[in-house]
Amino acid sequence: MRALIVLFMATIFFTSCDETKKVIEVAGNVQLAGSYAISVIGDKEVAENAPTISFMAYDKSIKGNTGCNSFFGTYALDLNVLTFSDIGSTEMACEQPIMDIENNFLQALRETGSFSLQNNVLTLLSKDDQSVLLKAQKETNE
Repeated sequence: MRALIVLFMATIFFTSCDETKKVIEVAGNVQLAGSYAISVIGDKEVAENAPTISFMAYDKSIKGNTGCNSFFGTYALDLNVLTFSDIGSTEMACEQPIMDIENNFLQALRETGSFSLQNNVLTLLSKDDQSVLLKAQKETNE
């Protein structure tokens, strides 16, 4: 009987943990969902031809514009761990420094390991050393 009670309690505990993780994941996806205008890449401010990125929570996809080309991909979110994959883009050639901004932006997405979102400012952090890769302002519909 005691073994049955322990088994029952363990089942409830692990089921609860799994459900809690799912709730946190959904909340994170909803919080991240929306469109952002990139304002900083690395340590450089981006004013003209700023890239944009949109997160779609329902299918964990991203899309946007690099300042020159359109791009798309997917993302995975686990608590504050954020990674991007399957990133593709159109291949129009643009003048400098627009191409440098595009290359730095796409490289930042590839190197992302985590994020923070405070006061509608999204910060992507490096998976290697937690350095700031980029900052973006969430676009609000007011």
